[in-house]
Formats: sequence, structure tokens, C-alpha cells
Amino acid sequence: MKKTIVFESRGEEDTFSLAGALAEGMKKEGAAAGILCLEGDLGCGKTVFAKGFCRGLGIGEEIISPTFTLVHSYDFPGGILHHFDAYRIEEESEMEEIGFEEYVSQGALCLIEWASRIKGLLPEAAFWIRLEKDFTKDLSYRRIVLEGERLPLFLQEPAPLALTKKNREKGGRDADSGN
Repeated sequence: MKKTIVFESRGEEDTFSLAGALAEGMKKEGAAAGILCLEGDLGCGKTVFAKGFCRGLGIGEEIISPTFTLVHSYDFPGGILHHFDAYRIEEESEMEEIGFEEYVSQGALCLIEWASRIKGLLPEAAFWIRLEKDFTKDLSYRRIVLEGERLPLFLQEPAPLALTKKNREKGGRDADSGN
């Protein structure tokens, strides 16, 4: 059964912080492998999320979405992250051509933007992160939905993820937990 936790972001800083906290929590749990699937409309913050996630892992280099190269790989203390962008993928076979299966089977963390375009190649155990805009609340507001059969343990606690103090003061975390 899939579990769902929802957070609110009031802007890029909140999204970046949430992603960093998620990466830090996963690192503390020893989760140096797994597939995280990012979904959302153009401009909703997938790349901002990816940058925050990388920073939370301890990756200090500049993070650029691999829209044209399809994948960038980064070493971090305790593992490797493969960052994919499937935006330009029209057929799943295009991912097979770059050796996608080898990347995901080597015990690394994989972060995939536009993951629904290659859903047939992803295992059931993939962890999904949806960024949703809601302009009725604010132009920079995002609802961030984390969903998976096995959410990281620290997310299953009663008060998951203490974000930045600034975010908490703004009411930035919505602990809607649909377990």
C-alpha cells in the first residue's frame, strides 16, 4: 500500500530546503540507493528540488538539469547520484540506449525528472515526488506530494521533517499524512 505525505512550499527556498532535508534524512538512514521520481509541470520547481537534494547529500558542485545529456552523475559521501531528465524522451527505448537499466541496478541513488515518461522502466518501489502549482494560493506556492510504498523512516514519524525555522514560521510544512 502506498503512503503519502504532503508538504507546502511558499517559494524556491522552501522547495530547496525540503529537498535538502529529505536527502539528509535519507543519508542518515543509510539510504544510498533508490529511485526518486520527480513530476510536475514546466517551471514548477523540479530542478530546484534536485539542486536542494544534491546539496543535502553533500554535493558541492553546480547542479544543472541534464535535459540534453539525459544524465549527470555526482559522487557524494557514501554513494553516487545519477540525475536523469526524461523531458525529451519520446520512447522508453531511448533510455535503454544510454544504459538506464545499468544505472538503476548498480546500487546508486537515481533522481529522475519527468519520470512518468519512462514509467514502464521503473520498479514499483520507486519513490514519487510531485510538485503541484496552485495559483489560487500564490504564484510561488507549491504542494509537494511524497508517495511510495516505503517512505524513508524519518518521514513516518508524527512530525516529519523539521524544515527551516523560517519555513515553519510561515507555516510551510503541511503534515497531511495519508498513511
